Amino acid sequence: MLNRHARGFFTALFTPLARWLLRIGVSPDAVTIIGTAGVVVGALVFYPLGQLWWGTLFITAFIFSDVLDGIMARMQAVGGRWGNFLDSTLDRIADGALFAGLAVWFFTGGANTPIAVAAVVCLVLGMVVSYARAKAESLGFTANIGIAERAERLVSVLVVTGFTGLGLPQVVLLVTLVLLALASFITVVQRVVSVRRQALAEPSPAD
Repeated sequence: MLNRHARGFFTALFTPLARWLLRIGVSPDAVTIIGTAGVVVGALVFYPLGQLWWGTLFITAFIFSDVLDGIMARMQAVGGRWGNFLDSTLDRIADGALFAGLAVWFFTGGANTPIAVAAVVCLVLGMVVSYARAKAESLGFTANIGIAERAERLVSVLVVTGFTGLGLPQVVLLVTLVLLALASFITVVQRVVSVRRQALAEPSPAD
């Protein structure tokens, strides 16, 4: 939902920057790679040091590359399947780094095992959500359903993590991660059920 409602606003906001980057010779792929690298550094350097607020600000500065590279690709009329593949693959790396960084901190200096475990569960289920869709589509099915889109998951965890670094009670972060894990689990079930129904509706080889 966030993607659909916010896309127009962010497209208008980042179009001048996208046009300038293309003019100086920066490619959409370069923006994708740099943006992912920034998120990974923020998540795996700042978060394990307990710098939740500054880490979130650092990550936020790079997270919008996911919008910017798409605008640039449309301006150039390039990208297609390769751009989609690269973007999706690096999105998984960024998401994994985000939850891994939280898990490292709360398993160590943060000393909050429930939050650390919840972060690991979010990491694993987030990967399964993506894999379920990719595998379904490789077999000719569709599985683009789910109750929580990637943008919504990222915004919620980044906002709560950042304010946790400013003193927000840690239980709020724990509840957020648990809800995200639950939403991911439900999404996996929805996709499995959807693909199962599509498979049962296929004609048998004997027909």
